[in-house]
Amino acid sequence: MTKSLLKAELPVISITANCLPEAWEKAVLAVWDNGIEIKTQYDRPGDPPSKDATVMVAIANPFNEPRIHKNFPGGPEELEAYRQEVVDGIHDHWIDAAAGKWTYTYHERLFAYSPVEDIRNPKSKKPFKKINQIQYIIDALSKVTHTRRAQAITWMPTADPQTDDPPCLQRIWCRLIADAEGFVLNMNTHWRSRDLYKAWFMNVYALTELQKRIAEQISKNIGKPVKVGRYVDISDSLHIYGSYFADAAKEVEKMRTGSFNDRSWESTHPAFEMMTTEAREKLAQDPDWFAKAKG
Repeated sequence: MTKSLLKAELPVISITANCLPEAWEKAVLAVWDNGIEIKTQYDRPGDPPSKDATVMVAIANPFNEPRIHKNFPGGPEELEAYRQEVVDGIHDHWIDAAAGKWTYTYHERLFAYSPVEDIRNPKSKKPFKKINQIQYIIDALSKVTHTRRAQAITWMPTADPQTDDPPCLQRIWCRLIADAEGFVLNMNTHWRSRDLYKAWFMNVYALTELQKRIAEQISKNIGKPVKVGRYVDISDSLHIYGSYFADAAKEVEKMRTGSFNDRSWESTHPAFEMMTTEAREKLAQDPDWFAKAKG
């Protein structure tokens, strides 16, 4: 890990890891120990300032095992629901800004990007047809395997600055690198702002599943193997909210003193597979199942 040494600036931290749970732990510890203390727009009276830093995390192979951290704030059911939300769009029907509901999902912004002037006005003009940016990435890399233009964005400068909860994910960039067998798909994701403790692990789990989906589709198009390569995650503001400090401190202590093997699961672990399969079955019947279960 490397970090900036200037105390008056937002720290810059670089992390490398071999798998997702290792990356999450290293990021939590780095921001906990080295993040600057700063207020956020979501603080409640009495909340301590957050710990914050600009962080780049490089994961050599996001599908290396163990792939699952047992202690991230969630569980297999929530992880599967979120994966389907990002990759398959099962919650796009929750978007109804005019009714005060969600203004976006990442799936909707990536697979059906359509900027408007006023996202909460159902009569706001939509001058452009919806753009499937993930299909563009697949097509661009299938046509020119060395292109540097395969990217997708989420930000709507016409509308997002005026909303209370604009997208954290800003951009996805993909590039193929040839190897002896075919190609390797490298992916970068860029984030404006990021909840490290409660959101990061699920974000990366879902985005790397999307990386895998893109690789599979390119492979079908070009008739050659395309493996999932390294994943790089760049956050302008990666933070642990002050309101989470009590829970985060307990997890930090486990990370410092306990066994990593006790805190991680392989994705083939029987308990994880059972809970994930049950979640898939319930979500197939009702995409809102997990949200209803949480009350």
